[in-house]
Amino acid sequence: MLKRFATAFLILTALVLQSCVGAGVGLQPYTDSYDGYRFLYPTGWTEVKVMGNTDVVFHDIVNETENISVVISDVPEGQTLTDLGTPTEVGYKLSKSINAMTGDDRDVELANAIEIERDGQPYYILEYIADLPSGVRHNLASVVVRRDKLFTFNASTEEARWDKVKDLMKQAVASFSVD
Repeated sequence: MLKRFATAFLILTALVLQSCVGAGVGLQPYTDSYDGYRFLYPTGWTEVKVMGNTDVVFHDIVNETENISVVISDVPEGQTLTDLGTPTEVGYKLSKSINAMTGDDRDVELANAIEIERDGQPYYILEYIADLPSGVRHNLASVVVRRDKLFTFNASTEEARWDKVKDLMKQAVASFSVD
């Protein structure tokens, strides 16, 4: 009788813990009213302060190298995203900026570059595999030009974790929009 009770208790506990873990995974909204953008980020991630021109960064509290960020850069007045180039051309230029950030000429491969339309405006969705000093990383980015600014939303993880988090990362990148 005691063995049955203990077995039932363990099974019940495992089911409750499993449902708690599943319920915690998802996305929650973030809005920057001042700069006019919004996106969804994984539940349980936390905002961190960083120096430089990065506007906002969130990272996983367990896997701190998993992160999403928004960088806002100036573009010449009146220039549109398509004026900057095709998705592949812009993706190539951004891959060079990844090298510039590391101060190194590492291998950054543009794996995919597409154009989508959201609210009548073009967005480029870019996918990179970057061999950086910290290891191989998988990056997704969404870029758009609004109000003479280039908004770049980036989601990044270690390549070893890509298969586990790619759906969340893709959803976060797809949710990025600028007014």
